[in-house]
Amino acid sequence: MTYDYETYLSPMTWRYGSTEMRRLWSEVHKRRLWRHIWVALAEVQAEYGLISTEKIDALHRHIESVDMNRSLEIEAQIHHDLMAELQVFAEQSGEAGGILHLGATSVDIEDNADALRIKASLDLVLNRLRQLLGNFCKQIERWAATPVMAFTHLQPAEPTTLGYRLACYAQDLQTDWMVLEQAREGMRGKGFKGAVGSGASYAELIGVENLEAFEMRLSAKLDMNFYSITTQTYPRLQEYHLLSGLAGLGATLYKFAFDLRLLQSPLAGELSEPFGSQQVGSSAMPFKRNPINAEKIDSLARALAQMPRIAWDNAAHALLERTLDDSANRRSLLAESFLIMDELLQVANRIIAGIQVDERALQRTMERYGPFAATERLLMNLGKQGADRQEMHARLREHALVAWQAVGKGQGNPLVALVEVDSIFLQYLGKEQIRACMQAEQYTGDSAIRATRLAKEIRNSLTSPRLSPDH
Repeated sequence: MTYDYETYLSPMTWRYGSTEMRRLWSEVHKRRLWRHIWVALAEVQAEYGLISTEKIDALHRHIESVDMNRSLEIEAQIHHDLMAELQVFAEQSGEAGGILHLGATSVDIEDNADALRIKASLDLVLNRLRQLLGNFCKQIERWAATPVMAFTHLQPAEPTTLGYRLACYAQDLQTDWMVLEQAREGMRGKGFKGAVGSGASYAELIGVENLEAFEMRLSAKLDMNFYSITTQTYPRLQEYHLLSGLAGLGATLYKFAFDLRLLQSPLAGELSEPFGSQQVGSSAMPFKRNPINAEKIDSLARALAQMPRIAWDNAAHALLERTLDDSANRRSLLAESFLIMDELLQVANRIIAGIQVDERALQRTMERYGPFAATERLLMNLGKQGADRQEMHARLREHALVAWQAVGKGQGNPLVALVEVDSIFLQYLGKEQIRACMQAEQYTGDSAIRATRLAKEIRNSLTSPRLSPDH
Protein backbone atom coordinates (compact mmCIF):
# COMPACT_ATOMS: atom_id res chain seq x y z
CA MET A 1 0.00 0.00 0.00
CA THR A 2 1.41 3.39 -1.00
CA TYR A 3 0.12 6.91 -0.55
CA ASP A 4 0.67 10.01 -2.63
CA TYR A 5 -0.91 13.43 -3.01
CA GLU A 6 -3.88 11.96 -4.84
CA THR A 7 -5.33 10.84 -1.51
CA TYR A 8 -5.87 12.58 1.82
CA LEU A 9 -2.70 12.99 3.83
CA SER A 10 -2.65 14.44 7.32
CA PRO A 11 -0.78 17.77 7.47
CA MET A 12 1.27 16.03 10.17
CA THR A 13 2.47 13.60 7.51
CA TRP A 14 4.48 16.21 5.67
CA ARG A 15 3.74 19.82 6.67
CA TYR A 16 4.05 20.04 10.45
CA GLY A 17 6.60 18.48 12.76
CA SER A 18 10.11 17.24 12.12
CA THR A 19 11.41 14.17 10.35
CA GLU A 20 12.66 12.87 13.71
CA MET A 21 9.26 13.15 15.37
CA ARG A 22 7.44 11.65 12.40
CA ARG A 23 9.85 8.70 12.49
CA LEU A 24 9.12 8.08 16.18
CA TRP A 25 5.39 7.85 15.42
CA SER A 26 5.72 5.99 12.15
CA GLU A 27 4.11 2.60 11.63
CA VAL A 28 7.46 0.96 10.93
CA HIS A 29 9.09 2.30 14.10
CA LYS A 30 6.12 1.14 16.17
CA ARG A 31 6.38 -2.36 14.76
CA ARG A 32 10.12 -2.48 15.34
CA LEU A 33 9.46 -1.59 18.97
CA TRP A 34 6.90 -4.39 19.14
CA ARG A 35 9.55 -6.79 17.85
CA HIS A 36 12.14 -5.57 20.35
CA ILE A 37 9.63 -6.09 23.16
CA TRP A 38 8.76 -9.59 21.92
CA VAL A 39 12.46 -10.46 21.84
CA ALA A 40 13.07 -8.97 25.29
CA LEU A 41 10.19 -11.08 26.62
CA ALA A 42 11.63 -14.20 24.97
CA GLU A 43 15.10 -13.47 26.37
CA VAL A 44 13.83 -13.25 29.93
CA GLN A 45 11.70 -16.36 29.44
CA ALA A 46 14.87 -18.11 28.26
CA GLU A 47 16.46 -17.28 31.62
CA TYR A 48 13.66 -19.32 33.19
CA GLY A 49 14.35 -22.26 30.88
CA LEU A 50 11.28 -21.80 28.68
CA ILE A 51 13.13 -21.03 25.45
CA SER A 52 16.49 -22.05 23.97
CA THR A 53 19.11 -19.39 23.28
CA GLU A 54 19.43 -20.64 19.67
CA LYS A 55 15.88 -19.52 19.00
CA ILE A 56 16.62 -16.12 20.53
CA ASP A 57 19.48 -15.71 18.06
CA ALA A 58 17.10 -16.45 15.17
CA LEU A 59 14.70 -13.78 16.41
CA HIS A 60 17.48 -11.21 16.56
CA ARG A 61 18.31 -11.79 12.89
CA HIS A 62 14.85 -10.55 11.87
CA ILE A 63 14.13 -7.96 14.53
CA GLU A 64 14.44 -5.05 12.07
CA SER A 65 12.79 -6.77 9.08
CA VAL A 66 9.39 -5.11 9.15
CA ASP A 67 7.44 -6.02 6.01
CA MET A 68 4.44 -3.69 5.87
CA ASN A 69 2.99 -5.15 2.69
CA ARG A 70 2.90 -8.67 4.10
CA SER A 71 1.57 -7.49 7.44
CA LEU A 72 -1.24 -5.48 5.87
CA GLU A 73 -2.11 -8.43 3.68
CA ILE A 74 -2.60 -10.59 6.77
CA GLU A 75 -4.40 -7.83 8.66
CA ALA A 76 -6.94 -7.52 5.83
CA GLN A 77 -7.92 -11.11 6.64
CA ILE A 78 -7.74 -11.21 10.44
CA HIS A 79 -8.46 -7.53 11.30
CA HIS A 80 -5.84 -7.32 14.06
CA ASP A 81 -2.71 -5.29 13.38
CA LEU A 82 -0.54 -6.64 16.20
CA MET A 83 -1.41 -10.27 15.42
CA ALA A 84 -0.64 -9.61 11.76
CA GLU A 85 2.79 -8.25 12.66
CA LEU A 86 3.34 -11.19 15.00
CA GLN A 87 2.57 -13.64 12.21
CA VAL A 88 5.00 -11.91 9.84
CA PHE A 89 7.76 -11.93 12.47
CA ALA A 90 7.07 -15.59 13.17
CA GLU A 91 7.16 -16.45 9.44
CA GLN A 92 10.51 -14.73 9.05
CA SER A 93 11.98 -16.43 12.12
CA GLY A 94 11.17 -20.01 11.13
CA GLU A 95 10.94 -22.47 14.00
CA ALA A 96 11.87 -19.73 16.49
CA GLY A 97 8.68 -17.85 15.61
CA GLY A 98 6.65 -20.29 17.64
CA ILE A 99 8.02 -18.93 20.93
CA LEU A 100 6.90 -15.34 20.33
CA HIS A 101 4.23 -13.71 22.51
CA LEU A 102 4.21 -16.56 25.01
CA GLY A 103 1.93 -15.60 27.91
CA ALA A 104 1.36 -12.09 26.55
CA THR A 105 -1.74 -10.16 25.66
CA SER A 106 -1.64 -7.54 22.89
CA VAL A 107 -1.50 -4.60 25.26
CA ASP A 108 1.54 -6.03 27.05
CA ILE A 109 3.32 -5.23 23.79
CA GLU A 110 1.41 -2.15 22.61
CA ASP A 111 1.34 -0.12 25.85
CA ASN A 112 5.01 -0.72 26.57
CA ALA A 113 5.84 0.37 23.01
CA ASP A 114 3.73 3.50 23.41
CA ALA A 115 5.48 4.34 26.67
CA LEU A 116 8.85 4.00 24.95
CA ARG A 117 7.70 6.23 22.08
CA ILE A 118 6.39 8.82 24.51
CA LYS A 119 9.70 8.90 26.40
CA ALA A 120 11.67 9.35 23.18
CA SER A 121 9.24 12.06 22.01
CA LEU A 122 9.58 13.89 25.32
CA ASP A 123 13.35 13.82 24.92
CA LEU A 124 12.98 15.55 21.56
CA VAL A 125 10.48 18.08 22.95
CA LEU A 126 12.69 18.83 25.96
CA ASN A 127 15.72 19.37 23.75
CA ARG A 128 13.80 21.86 21.62
CA LEU A 129 12.44 23.55 24.72
CA ARG A 130 15.95 23.75 26.13
CA GLN A 131 17.04 25.54 22.96
CA LEU A 132 14.07 27.89 23.20
CA LEU A 133 14.87 28.80 26.79
CA GLY A 134 18.44 29.50 25.76
CA ASN A 135 17.25 31.79 22.96
CA PHE A 136 14.95 33.61 25.36
CA CYS A 137 17.84 34.09 27.80
CA LYS A 138 19.92 35.74 25.08
CA GLN A 139 17.13 38.16 24.22
CA ILE A 140 16.33 38.87 27.89
CA GLU A 141 19.94 39.79 28.57
CA ARG A 142 20.18 41.90 25.42
CA TRP A 143 17.03 43.93 26.17
CA ALA A 144 17.00 43.76 29.97
CA ALA A 145 17.21 47.52 30.49
CA THR A 146 15.37 48.74 27.37
CA PRO A 147 12.23 50.56 28.54
CA VAL A 148 8.87 49.85 26.91
CA MET A 149 5.33 50.80 27.74
CA ALA A 150 3.45 48.05 29.50
CA PHE A 151 -0.27 47.58 28.90
CA THR A 152 -3.05 46.37 31.18
CA HIS A 153 -6.56 45.89 29.79
CA LEU A 154 -4.85 46.68 26.44
CA GLN A 155 -4.47 50.24 27.72
CA PRO A 156 -1.11 51.93 28.39
CA ALA A 157 -0.19 51.41 32.04
CA GLU A 158 3.37 51.93 33.32
CA PRO A 159 6.79 51.33 31.80
CA THR A 160 8.55 48.01 32.04
CA THR A 161 11.53 46.73 30.09
CA LEU A 162 11.53 44.57 27.01
CA GLY A 163 13.77 42.08 28.78
CA TYR A 164 11.33 41.85 31.67
CA ARG A 165 8.40 41.26 29.32
CA LEU A 166 10.35 38.44 27.65
CA ALA A 167 11.22 37.09 31.10
CA CYS A 168 7.52 36.64 31.80
CA TYR A 169 7.28 34.17 28.93
CA ALA A 170 10.58 32.52 29.86
CA GLN A 171 9.49 31.97 33.44
CA ASP A 172 6.36 30.16 32.22
CA LEU A 173 8.47 28.13 29.80
CA GLN A 174 10.74 27.14 32.68
CA THR A 175 7.68 25.89 34.58
CA ASP A 176 6.52 23.97 31.51
CA TRP A 177 9.97 22.43 31.21
CA MET A 178 9.87 21.21 34.81
CA VAL A 179 6.40 19.73 34.29
CA LEU A 180 7.49 17.82 31.19
CA GLU A 181 10.76 16.74 32.81
CA GLN A 182 8.70 15.25 35.61
CA ALA A 183 6.38 13.58 33.09
CA ARG A 184 9.36 12.06 31.32
CA GLU A 185 10.96 10.79 34.50
CA GLY A 186 7.65 9.40 35.76
CA MET A 187 6.63 7.71 32.51
CA ARG A 188 5.78 4.05 33.13
CA GLY A 189 4.88 1.14 30.93
CA LYS A 190 2.30 -1.52 31.64
CA GLY A 191 4.86 -4.22 32.17
CA PHE A 192 3.85 -7.84 31.54
CA LYS A 193 0.67 -8.65 33.42
CA GLY A 194 -1.60 -10.33 30.90
CA ALA A 195 -5.22 -9.87 29.95
CA VAL A 196 -6.58 -8.24 33.14
CA GLY A 197 -3.38 -7.27 34.94
CA SER A 198 -3.25 -10.27 37.27
CA GLY A 199 -0.16 -11.85 35.70
CA ALA A 200 -1.91 -15.23 35.71
CA SER A 201 -0.57 -16.40 32.34
CA TYR A 202 3.02 -15.68 33.31
CA ALA A 203 2.51 -17.29 36.71
CA GLU A 204 1.52 -20.49 34.90
CA LEU A 205 4.79 -20.37 32.97
CA ILE A 206 7.30 -19.50 35.69
CA GLY A 207 5.48 -19.66 39.01
CA VAL A 208 3.76 -16.86 40.87
CA GLU A 209 6.73 -16.52 43.22
CA ASN A 210 8.92 -15.41 40.27
CA LEU A 211 6.65 -12.73 38.79
CA GLU A 212 8.23 -9.76 40.57
CA ALA A 213 11.78 -10.69 39.54
CA PHE A 214 10.52 -11.53 36.04
CA GLU A 215 9.13 -8.03 35.54
CA MET A 216 12.20 -6.42 37.07
CA ARG A 217 14.38 -8.12 34.44
CA LEU A 218 12.10 -6.89 31.67
CA SER A 219 12.08 -3.40 33.16
CA ALA A 220 15.88 -3.35 33.04
CA LYS A 221 15.98 -4.68 29.46
CA LEU A 222 13.53 -2.05 28.21
CA ASP A 223 15.01 0.71 30.41
CA MET A 224 11.56 1.64 31.64
CA ASN A 225 9.70 1.49 34.92
CA PHE A 226 6.39 -0.38 35.06
CA TYR A 227 3.18 0.27 36.96
CA SER A 228 2.72 -2.19 39.81
CA ILE A 229 -1.06 -2.17 39.32
CA THR A 230 -2.72 -2.28 35.88
CA THR A 231 -5.79 -3.65 34.22
CA GLN A 232 -5.37 -4.86 30.66
CA THR A 233 -3.79 -1.43 29.96
CA TYR A 234 -1.64 0.95 31.91
CA PRO A 235 -3.76 3.69 33.54
CA ARG A 236 -4.93 6.05 30.82
CA LEU A 237 -4.78 8.84 33.38
CA GLN A 238 -1.05 8.94 32.62
CA GLU A 239 -1.78 10.18 29.13
CA TYR A 240 -4.24 12.79 30.39
CA HIS A 241 -1.55 14.30 32.62
CA LEU A 242 1.02 14.05 29.83
CA LEU A 243 -1.16 15.83 27.28
CA SER A 244 -2.16 18.42 29.87
CA GLY A 245 1.54 19.19 30.26
CA LEU A 246 1.98 19.53 26.50
CA ALA A 247 -1.13 21.72 26.30
CA GLY A 248 0.21 23.87 29.13
CA LEU A 249 3.39 24.49 27.14
CA GLY A 250 1.15 25.23 24.17
CA ALA A 251 -0.65 27.88 26.23
CA THR A 252 2.64 29.63 27.03
CA LEU A 253 3.65 29.63 23.38
CA TYR A 254 0.16 30.77 22.38
CA LYS A 255 0.35 33.82 24.66
CA PHE A 256 3.81 34.76 23.40
CA ALA A 257 2.66 34.48 19.79
CA PHE A 258 -0.59 36.37 20.42
CA ASP A 259 1.25 39.22 22.14
CA LEU A 260 3.72 39.31 19.27
CA ARG A 261 0.86 39.59 16.79
CA LEU A 262 -0.45 42.62 18.68
CA LEU A 263 2.97 44.25 18.87
CA GLN A 264 3.68 43.49 15.20
CA SER A 265 0.61 45.41 14.11
CA PRO A 266 1.57 48.75 12.51
CA LEU A 267 -0.49 50.39 15.27
CA ALA A 268 2.42 49.46 17.55
CA GLY A 269 5.12 48.13 15.26
CA GLU A 270 7.50 47.49 18.14
CA LEU A 271 8.36 43.84 17.50
CA SER A 272 8.12 41.57 14.50
CA GLU A 273 8.92 38.01 13.58
CA PRO A 274 11.62 37.34 10.98
CA PHE A 275 10.40 37.89 7.43
CA GLY A 276 12.30 36.31 4.51
CA SER A 277 13.38 38.38 1.54
CA GLN A 278 11.39 36.08 -0.79
CA GLN A 279 8.45 35.60 1.59
CA VAL A 280 4.98 36.53 0.34
CA GLY A 281 2.62 38.03 2.92
CA SER A 282 -0.56 38.19 0.87
CA SER A 283 -1.77 37.02 -2.53
CA ALA A 284 -3.76 40.23 -2.96
CA MET A 285 -1.70 42.90 -1.19
CA PRO A 286 2.01 42.85 -2.10
CA PHE A 287 2.96 45.14 0.80
CA LYS A 288 1.68 42.84 3.54
CA ARG A 289 4.02 41.40 6.21
CA ASN A 290 1.57 39.12 7.94
CA PRO A 291 2.71 37.43 11.20
CA ILE A 292 2.18 34.00 9.70
CA ASN A 293 4.52 32.15 12.07
CA ALA A 294 2.91 33.59 15.19
CA GLU A 295 -0.49 32.86 13.68
CA LYS A 296 0.58 29.27 12.98
CA ILE A 297 1.58 28.86 16.63
CA ASP A 298 -1.81 30.12 17.80
CA SER A 299 -3.67 27.93 15.31
CA LEU A 300 -1.86 24.72 16.21
CA ALA A 301 -1.80 25.44 19.95
CA ARG A 302 -5.56 25.91 19.81
CA ALA A 303 -5.86 22.38 18.40
CA LEU A 304 -3.45 20.99 20.99
CA ALA A 305 -5.54 22.50 23.79
CA GLN A 306 -8.36 20.10 22.89
CA MET A 307 -6.27 16.92 23.17
CA PRO A 308 -6.40 16.57 26.98
CA ARG A 309 -10.17 16.42 26.77
CA ILE A 310 -9.99 13.29 24.62
CA ALA A 311 -7.41 11.78 26.96
CA TRP A 312 -9.69 12.59 29.90
CA ASP A 313 -12.50 10.65 28.25
CA ASN A 314 -10.18 7.74 27.54
CA ALA A 315 -9.24 7.58 31.22
CA ALA A 316 -12.70 8.16 32.66
CA HIS A 317 -14.51 5.79 30.29
CA ALA A 318 -12.13 2.83 30.65
CA LEU A 319 -14.85 0.60 32.06
CA LEU A 320 -13.83 -2.17 34.44
CA GLU A 321 -10.64 -3.87 33.22
CA ARG A 322 -10.69 -2.49 29.66
CA THR A 323 -12.82 -1.29 26.78
CA LEU A 324 -11.61 -0.65 23.26
CA ASP A 325 -13.21 2.74 22.75
CA ASP A 326 -9.88 4.53 23.28
CA SER A 327 -8.02 2.52 20.66
CA ALA A 328 -8.97 4.31 17.46
CA ASN A 329 -8.49 7.85 18.75
CA ARG A 330 -5.14 6.99 20.40
CA ARG A 331 -3.74 6.11 16.96
CA SER A 332 -3.72 9.83 16.18
CA LEU A 333 -4.08 11.46 19.61
CA LEU A 334 -0.57 10.84 20.89
CA ALA A 335 1.22 11.22 17.57
CA GLU A 336 -0.51 14.45 16.59
CA SER A 337 -0.09 15.99 20.04
CA PHE A 338 3.66 15.48 19.83
CA LEU A 339 3.89 16.54 16.19
CA ILE A 340 1.99 19.74 16.95
CA MET A 341 4.27 20.49 19.89
CA ASP A 342 7.31 19.71 17.75
CA GLU A 343 6.17 22.26 15.17
CA LEU A 344 5.31 24.85 17.82
CA LEU A 345 8.78 24.67 19.33
CA GLN A 346 10.58 24.78 15.99
CA VAL A 347 8.63 27.86 14.92
CA ALA A 348 9.00 29.57 18.31
CA ASN A 349 12.75 29.01 18.19
CA ARG A 350 12.98 30.65 14.77
CA ILE A 351 10.91 33.60 15.96
CA ILE A 352 12.73 34.35 19.20
CA ALA A 353 16.18 33.76 17.72
CA GLY A 354 15.51 36.26 14.91
CA ILE A 355 12.99 38.60 16.54
CA GLN A 356 13.11 42.13 15.17
CA VAL A 357 12.95 45.08 17.59
CA ASP A 358 12.12 48.57 16.29
CA GLU A 359 13.63 50.81 18.95
CA ARG A 360 12.20 53.92 17.28
CA ALA A 361 8.72 52.46 17.65
CA LEU A 362 9.43 51.70 21.30
CA GLN A 363 10.46 55.31 21.82
CA ARG A 364 7.41 56.67 20.00
CA THR A 365 5.10 54.66 22.21
CA MET A 366 6.97 55.81 25.30
CA GLU A 367 6.79 59.47 24.27
CA ARG A 368 3.10 59.13 23.55
CA TYR A 369 2.00 57.36 26.73
CA GLY A 370 4.94 57.48 29.14
CA PRO A 371 4.09 60.84 30.69
CA PHE A 372 0.74 59.49 31.89
CA ALA A 373 2.50 56.67 33.71
CA ALA A 374 5.03 59.11 35.20
CA THR A 375 2.25 60.96 37.05
CA GLU A 376 2.36 58.24 39.71
CA ARG A 377 6.06 58.89 40.21
CA LEU A 378 5.41 62.60 40.52
CA LEU A 379 2.53 61.96 42.92
CA MET A 380 4.77 59.97 45.25
CA ASN A 381 7.50 62.62 45.23
CA LEU A 382 4.96 65.35 45.97
CA GLY A 383 3.70 63.26 48.87
CA LYS A 384 7.22 62.87 50.21
CA GLN A 385 7.43 66.66 50.36
CA GLY A 386 4.27 66.92 52.45
CA ALA A 387 1.64 67.57 49.77
CA ASP A 388 -1.91 66.27 50.26
CA ARG A 389 -2.06 63.07 48.24
CA GLN A 390 -5.77 63.33 47.36
CA GLU A 391 -5.48 66.96 46.26
CA MET A 392 -2.41 66.24 44.12
CA HIS A 393 -4.13 63.22 42.55
CA ALA A 394 -7.14 65.32 41.54
CA ARG A 395 -4.95 68.03 40.06
CA LEU A 396 -2.85 65.55 38.09
CA ARG A 397 -6.02 63.98 36.76
CA GLU A 398 -7.17 67.35 35.39
CA HIS A 399 -3.89 67.83 33.53
CA ALA A 400 -4.00 64.23 32.26
CA LEU A 401 -7.48 64.68 30.78
CA VAL A 402 -6.29 67.73 28.85
CA ALA A 403 -3.27 65.81 27.62
CA TRP A 404 -5.41 62.82 26.56
CA GLN A 405 -7.52 65.12 24.39
CA ALA A 406 -4.38 66.37 22.65
CA VAL A 407 -3.06 62.86 22.11
CA GLY A 408 -6.44 61.80 20.75
CA LYS A 409 -6.16 64.55 18.12
CA GLY A 410 -2.81 63.21 17.00
CA GLN A 411 -0.80 65.90 18.76
CA GLY A 412 2.26 65.38 20.90
CA ASN A 413 1.72 64.63 24.58
CA PRO A 414 1.75 68.01 26.44
CA LEU A 415 1.52 66.56 29.95
CA VAL A 416 5.11 67.32 31.01
CA ALA A 417 4.77 70.91 29.88
CA LEU A 418 1.50 71.27 31.81
CA VAL A 419 2.70 69.92 35.15
CA GLU A 420 6.12 71.57 35.23
CA VAL A 421 4.51 75.04 35.34
CA ASP A 422 1.71 74.15 37.78
CA SER A 423 2.01 76.63 40.63
CA ILE A 424 0.68 74.17 43.23
CA PHE A 425 3.25 71.55 42.33
CA LEU A 426 6.01 74.18 42.31
CA GLN A 427 5.30 74.84 45.98
CA TYR A 428 6.79 71.42 46.74
CA LEU A 429 9.21 70.64 43.89
CA GLY A 430 11.34 72.69 41.54
CA LYS A 431 10.72 72.67 37.82
CA GLU A 432 13.74 70.48 37.14
CA GLN A 433 12.64 68.04 39.83
CA ILE A 434 9.17 67.83 38.29
CA ARG A 435 10.64 67.27 34.86
CA ALA A 436 12.92 64.53 36.22
CA CYS A 437 9.94 62.80 37.86
CA MET A 438 8.14 62.84 34.53
CA GLN A 439 10.87 60.82 32.77
CA ALA A 440 8.94 57.58 32.47
CA GLU A 441 11.88 55.66 30.98
CA GLN A 442 13.46 55.57 34.41
CA TYR A 443 10.30 54.33 36.12
CA THR A 444 10.93 50.61 35.70
CA GLY A 445 11.79 49.60 39.25
CA ASP A 446 14.15 46.62 39.46
CA SER A 447 12.66 44.88 36.43
CA ALA A 448 16.00 44.79 34.57
CA ILE A 449 17.74 43.22 37.57
CA ARG A 450 15.11 40.53 38.05
CA ALA A 451 14.93 39.74 34.34
CA THR A 452 18.70 39.26 34.17
CA ARG A 453 18.63 37.15 37.31
CA LEU A 454 15.97 34.88 35.83
CA ALA A 455 18.02 34.40 32.67
CA LYS A 456 20.98 33.34 34.80
CA GLU A 457 18.82 30.94 36.83
CA ILE A 458 17.45 29.36 33.66
CA ARG A 459 20.93 28.92 32.22
CA ASN A 460 22.08 27.23 35.40
CA SER A 461 19.08 24.89 35.35
CA LEU A 462 19.70 23.70 31.79
CA THR A 463 22.40 21.23 32.80
CA SER A 464 20.72 17.84 32.42
CA PRO A 465 23.08 15.58 30.40
CA ARG A 466 20.10 14.06 28.61
CA LEU A 467 19.13 17.52 27.38
CA SER A 468 22.52 18.34 25.89
CA PRO A 469 22.47 19.49 22.25
CA ASP A 470 24.34 16.33 21.19
CA HIS A 471 21.78 13.96 22.74
